[in-house]
Amino acid sequence: MKELTKAEEQVMQILWNLGQGFVKDILDQLPEPKPAYNTVSTIVRILEKKGFVGYKAYGKTHEYYPLINRDDYRHFYLKNFVSGYFGGSFKRLVSFFAKEENMDLQDLEEMLKHVKDDLNKEENE
Repeated sequence: MKELTKAEEQVMQILWNLGQGFVKDILDQLPEPKPAYNTVSTIVRILEKKGFVGYKAYGKTHEYYPLINRDDYRHFYLKNFVSGYFGGSFKRLVSFFAKEENMDLQDLEEMLKHVKDDLNKEENE
């Protein structure tokens, strides 16, 4: 899997939210100032070549849908991010954000509780 550019990720976020859509649908979801239709179409074709997007053809029109799950990409992206900036250590990542956000002990304990709850949910599924 390859890392996405900002523009590619923005289009993927829209497709993940829509589930499927035409270039026009993606363009409608983009914030102002909107890029040109051809720009969005080019980004979608790049995503197709990268294996992130598939399509159903209706004549000359294509309806696009994600081939890569949002959670799978999130996992891939975070793993690369933590590896690149924090030496592969999630502890360093959490420590960094705790310091940057001036988190107090209560905030850290609440965060730890959420992590434990999420882990328990995964074990029970």
